[in-house]
Amino acid sequence: MNNCPFCKQPIESYWTYCRNCNKPLITNIDDELSKRLFSHSDGASYHSNGFEEEEEYYDVNVVDDESIELELTELEAQLTESEKLGKNMGNLLLAKASLFYKKRDFPEALKNLELALENFLDEKDFLNAIVCHNELGLIHEETGFFDQAIYHFDRALSTLEGLDDYIKKIQVLNNLGNVYFLINDLEHSYKYYQDALNLAEQESLELDTIKTSSNLVEVLISLKDFDRVKKILKINLEYFTKINDVYGIIQTRIKYGKLYYHLGEDYYDQSYNCLTGVLTLIDTIKDHTSLIIQRKLEWECFLFLGHLYSLWDNDLEAEDYFLKSLEAVRTFEVQENIKEGIVLEAIAEFYSLKGEDGKAIDYYRYSKDIYQKFGDKLKIGEMKYHVATIFQNYIQDEQKAILYYEEALEIFESLNNTKMAAEILNKLGDVYVSKQMFELALSNFERAKEFYVESEDEYNKNIVTEKINSLSDDGVDNSNL
Repeated sequence: MNNCPFCKQPIESYWTYCRNCNKPLITNIDDELSKRLFSHSDGASYHSNGFEEEEEYYDVNVVDDESIELELTELEAQLTESEKLGKNMGNLLLAKASLFYKKRDFPEALKNLELALENFLDEKDFLNAIVCHNELGLIHEETGFFDQAIYHFDRALSTLEGLDDYIKKIQVLNNLGNVYFLINDLEHSYKYYQDALNLAEQESLELDTIKTSSNLVEVLISLKDFDRVKKILKINLEYFTKINDVYGIIQTRIKYGKLYYHLGEDYYDQSYNCLTGVLTLIDTIKDHTSLIIQRKLEWECFLFLGHLYSLWDNDLEAEDYFLKSLEAVRTFEVQENIKEGIVLEAIAEFYSLKGEDGKAIDYYRYSKDIYQKFGDKLKIGEMKYHVATIFQNYIQDEQKAILYYEEALEIFESLNNTKMAAEILNKLGDVYVSKQMFELALSNFERAKEFYVESEDEYNKNIVTEKINSLSDDGVDNSNL
């Protein structure tokens, strides 16, 4: 039997809160794979009431509903009693939120976290208020409300500024880096990860340095800083191997697989070996972790193996792995998940390459719908652009191509994405030329030229200038353009 870390009284392993002092407890503390620490799919949680203790996490393994309902009933009785006696109920509400999280009932988890936050603020218990802000941020991130997630992480960070708890500050900085990475804001993501890394190194916190640098790798791959990625992964793999951290080894090898994929054709075999090796390693621990955790580890392996088989023209294997990736995401997702949009987009690209235009359009639309729910305007614009290209180049439905190009153009202009706006205007000009609507073509080419000038794209500016001159030579009047 274990003892409560707060009151030191005996506790049962299945309790979610101490029935002696009412403090919330972590369950399955020995299950390293259930920790929501620093991975992009799960932010760093510190669901605890005393920061002097080790990090505590919501247990995300599937828990028997009957035991949860029993715990909830007992908590309700404790809350009623505390209310009668005028006691602070923040700790009990925090424990209640944890139980609803286990049930994947996020509305109830959020409601109880908000109530707990109010209680802690009334008591000027700022440490637990920070806990609530962090947990609220994590749930909002998981459900796609990224602006709310950023708000709560910012509140947690600003409150931490007056404290010397560097570990918790590093965790919140990582969480901010995670959410900005999810919305493709690489600049802010890099900033927060680098701030967290600097602080971890400054305070000689080896584990936090390793885990933060692991997060930073994702941004560095996107920025194509492959030399730094190699250095980080080498250090991290040696560290996780030394301490026999299977989860850390798996995560690092997945990142190696992605690195080799992005390094190009000469490294595809190494990428394949890394990813298939990871799947074998995951299979060895399947009896010791939940299905949700397994699928969270597997989905990117399946996705990149699908990409590799597609590049090797092995369509059957590629399709199989893409669909496995989609199934994995749908296993661990709460409602829709932005990762589902990523996989659906990959499937759409696969069908487009195969010439299955109808399927490609369908999957681009499915992907667009996911991105729309998460407010990712850049991705929405890209999906519309891809659909327009298929209608223009393969189905030869110029009217639908124009419709989708115009919708995409509106999005990219609102984002001040001059490169994509110029590309679309250039393509619209080509469509109007084929329809012999020369004045509209000229108008679009002129606008494209302006954007190419703004983005300093001399090559494409010269090409579109030739198109303008050709139309002008044919007698199209552009004097008023």
